[in-house]
Amino acid sequence: MPANKYALLRYRIIDKTIRNKYRPYPSKEDIRQACEDFLYNSFKERVSISTVEKDLFAMRNEEGLGYLAPIKFSRDLGGYYYEDETYSIDKLPLNDDDIEAVKFAAHTLSQFKRISMFSQFNSAIEKLMDRVELTDNLQDKTIDQLVLFETGATVKGSEQLGIIFKAIKEKVSISIEYKSFQAGVSSVRSIDPYLLKQYKNRWYTVAFETKSQKIKTFGLDRIISVKILQQNFTIHSDFSREDFFKYSTGITTGSKKPSSVKIQYSHFASGYIKSKPIHISQKELESNNDGIVFGFEIYITPELIQEIMAWGSNAIVIEPSSLRTQIKLELKKTFELY
Repeated sequence: MPANKYALLRYRIIDKTIRNKYRPYPSKEDIRQACEDFLYNSFKERVSISTVEKDLFAMRNEEGLGYLAPIKFSRDLGGYYYEDETYSIDKLPLNDDDIEAVKFAAHTLSQFKRISMFSQFNSAIEKLMDRVELTDNLQDKTIDQLVLFETGATVKGSEQLGIIFKAIKEKVSISIEYKSFQAGVSSVRSIDPYLLKQYKNRWYTVAFETKSQKIKTFGLDRIISVKILQQNFTIHSDFSREDFFKYSTGITTGSKKPSSVKIQYSHFASGYIKSKPIHISQKELESNNDGIVFGFEIYITPELIQEIMAWGSNAIVIEPSSLRTQIKLELKKTFELY
């Protein structure tokens, strides 16, 4: 990747860092750290103070970039700011270099599609990759006239995505008015949001709840309102973004060890299970006349039970016996309804 492509990414990180209203007037070191946090994690690229100085000069002065950013330095506050508070690179049209940078980012992201921690973003990555493959111009509106991308029904709660994502990124506590489906009444919760997760077109935030002192999952479709609190938080040392959903098929997690689960799928269903695994631990154990037996190391959750029952007679739980019993009870209650 040419150096100027890294520069384009840095410019956007610098822009967001300067516009961060929760941490205004970032110093040169703050900007350097923000750029390196992103570039090193993504591309193993280090960033120096001299690089930041060159970037700030380029953003201010190089007409070819089209930015002419009104960046100023406050000696009193020891940091940078925009003289025009409404300025943002995001409001500028994409140029050819920007489009090339997006293409590179799309191809880079595609390499991570099979890594478990990125699995929830597969759909977004694939859509971006599809657009890249279809045209040299990402702003080509004819794509939408010639290609139908998959869409789902609008799910309540997506309007909260932006503010919660920002709180996660800036590590700022929030107060939410939350109404669970079970309780039926709303309550105000103070939480430290750790991450966002999408499951079946619904968005959830994993957060540390102040009152219960526990890490919980909150559905965005049940959040009535969000208020930013003027306090920062630190993620608990025993929390791992990578491991929290490691043994889950959906958004429900377990406190105990995962179970060894064996499920036999019919030959008809096995093709679908192979092409779209239920879980990253999925292994093909044996094949017989009735189908293929797959093994999993997984939490037994309502989502797993729903996944199994969705296949009807094409899926049979071999073990554990406790899961077989749960499936039997659910089938019995369903049968009695008819």
